[in-house]
Amino acid sequence: MKKYEILLKIKECGIVAVIRGENIDEAVKITQACLDGGIYAIEITYTVPGATQAIEHLKQNFQAQNLLVGAGTVLDSETARIAILAGAGYIVSPAFSTDTAALCNRYSIPYIPGIMTVNEIIRAMECGVDVCKLFPGSEFSPSFIKAVKGPLPNAEIMPTGGVSLDNAETWIKNGAFAIGAGSDLTAGSKTGNYKQITETAEKFIAAVKNARAKK
Repeated sequence: MKKYEILLKIKECGIVAVIRGENIDEAVKITQACLDGGIYAIEITYTVPGATQAIEHLKQNFQAQNLLVGAGTVLDSETARIAILAGAGYIVSPAFSTDTAALCNRYSIPYIPGIMTVNEIIRAMECGVDVCKLFPGSEFSPSFIKAVKGPLPNAEIMPTGGVSLDNAETWIKNGAFAIGAGSDLTAGSKTGNYKQITETAEKFIAAVKNARAKK
């Protein structure tokens, strides 16, 4: 799949599920629950023990379910390369790295780095980044995106961290490219209630659709 196709699929889904399971088995179960709820953009973070193996497993066994798997919490280009070889279709980081941007550009893989300022957004865009991750989103108002798009209409921003069902629609209405949902989406995994994750995923999907219909 080409870079622009991956970005389009992320935007169409509207939600990236940020998965921080305790092990590979839990990460796979959370992924299935998200897929059952309509979220097919999955970010396996490198805080998951065996994250590389989890990405490989999902890539090999979930293709029939339209899964788009990426790697998150990628702190350096070395980890990005390992994730890409394992099958990650996109790379997400908590901060911006010129080395990681260069590597992802080299292999035409979307790189979504964390940013907090307009200067960081501009710097990332100058290095070929198509979408920036506003992180932690809990430290910002959704109106931040709308304000940034005034002077930078081409900036695409995905808030992550603090995104919940209570504010998902507001983020989208203010121009978010997509939203990244973590603990609020996957809370059911703590008690083994994967049905709860599926139900929450369905609510997130509905929130994004409703917000886009009103724009």
